[in-house]
Amino acid sequence: MTPASTLCTSSSLGKSISCYFQQKRTYHPGSRSSAEQASSMDPQLTKSQQKTICSQLGRVKLQLLYKASIHGFTGAAFHQRCDTRGPTVSVGYNASGFVFGGYTKQPFSQSGQYVNDDQAFLFTFNGEKLLKYPVTGPANAVRMIGNSGPYFGEALVLVNGSQPVVYTCPGNYYNFNAAEMHGNNLNLTECEVYHVEEIPEFEKPWRPVVWENETRTELMESIKSYKPTVSSVSQIRVLLIGPVGAGKSSFFNSINSVFRGHVTSQAISGSSTTSLTTQFRTYSVKAGRGGKPLPLILCDTMGLEEGTGAGLDVDDVISILKGHLPNRYQFNPSAPLHSESHGYCGTPGVKDKIHCVAYVIDACKVSIMPTKLEEKLEAIRRKVNLMGVPQLVLMTKVDEACPFVPQDIRNVYMSGYIKEMMQEVSTRLGVPLSCVVPVKNYSEELELDPNCDILLLSAVQQMLRFADNYFDEISDQLSNTEAREQ
Repeated sequence: MTPASTLCTSSSLGKSISCYFQQKRTYHPGSRSSAEQASSMDPQLTKSQQKTICSQLGRVKLQLLYKASIHGFTGAAFHQRCDTRGPTVSVGYNASGFVFGGYTKQPFSQSGQYVNDDQAFLFTFNGEKLLKYPVTGPANAVRMIGNSGPYFGEALVLVNGSQPVVYTCPGNYYNFNAAEMHGNNLNLTECEVYHVEEIPEFEKPWRPVVWENETRTELMESIKSYKPTVSSVSQIRVLLIGPVGAGKSSFFNSINSVFRGHVTSQAISGSSTTSLTTQFRTYSVKAGRGGKPLPLILCDTMGLEEGTGAGLDVDDVISILKGHLPNRYQFNPSAPLHSESHGYCGTPGVKDKIHCVAYVIDACKVSIMPTKLEEKLEAIRRKVNLMGVPQLVLMTKVDEACPFVPQDIRNVYMSGYIKEMMQEVSTRLGVPLSCVVPVKNYSEELELDPNCDILLLSAVQQMLRFADNYFDEISDQLSNTEAREQ
């Protein structure tokens, strides 16, 4: 490899560009046991960064193959773990905080030859943004060298010469700015290689759905004719909780659209970094224009936000669950509702309380949910559990999360990716997978789609069933109380 003082000439650019190369002592992994190594085999690439890279590659996920701090900063260790395992994403990390690397569809080997790859690219992260440098010389995109790690043309080599260092020479089959890519810090603190795995579709839907107009009609009639089992309640109240922009207001608009027979937009919805809903709103859905109200009230709240003193307050959630909050109550994140507040309902009945909680989660953001937001949801979920209120999850924007779904919404239960996201949200929110329901809200359409309606109506049907569980619990408590008094 060329020393640092030498200039590399890029034939494609017709000019000389400096190459950078530094040496550092060889890393020896020591004598850690396989169990210790396995416990440390956690990706350094964040979930957000993984999702950003995957968005460039299609319907895929990343599986960690090689981690230099565990397996060794040597070409032999890299090849032992990664040969024949294409396509791959290789990532280098340095002490300056740079995260950079390359993608190739070609499997690695030790042939010493260049390999053609017209889809290869190098990349670096600028914050959460991915800067991508496509290959300019596909015939020389990747070179298979035994004594080094991932070797992209003559442009970027990670674990060069079996050392924890980078070799870089912009212009040799890839064009990039060295300072932009890695800050000219060529000492590696870590190197990882991930296998890019396609997420398969199922041959049969893993949740059976009958996609027929009759199904849509039956669901609508079932919802219209529903009657709560508690005589004092004429409409069940479902509380929608979720991060800003997840689609709470859009869900109401979508349900309202189904029963109106055309797309409507009663609740304020749209894209914003802060909540567009600033009041507690209760929305009653009507069966057609001027029709009777359905036995369902959707309660919309301010969106959850990461920061303290921003978005929906956890204490306000408790007040809503107990039925204390009046309709159109103006949220104040820095001052939760108290008993002296205007409109406070001091003696709510069963009809005023929440009978089911629906967490609204954007399928596109499940894997990159901020920790503080997840902690807020966890705090709310614990309090809802203590109050015995049933909970489910509406996973929205499934058509944006998986390119297989917008081709036909009926593919939603055929998509391996959507199932993985549903399993992940189930784990992160602590609810069974059976309580996670995928939906697609109406956002850009002008006309209704019967198959989209079936997903939306199925979600409402689950809410009614969960509310029945709540009323059954109340009836059991009353029966036990009466039995003790006799």
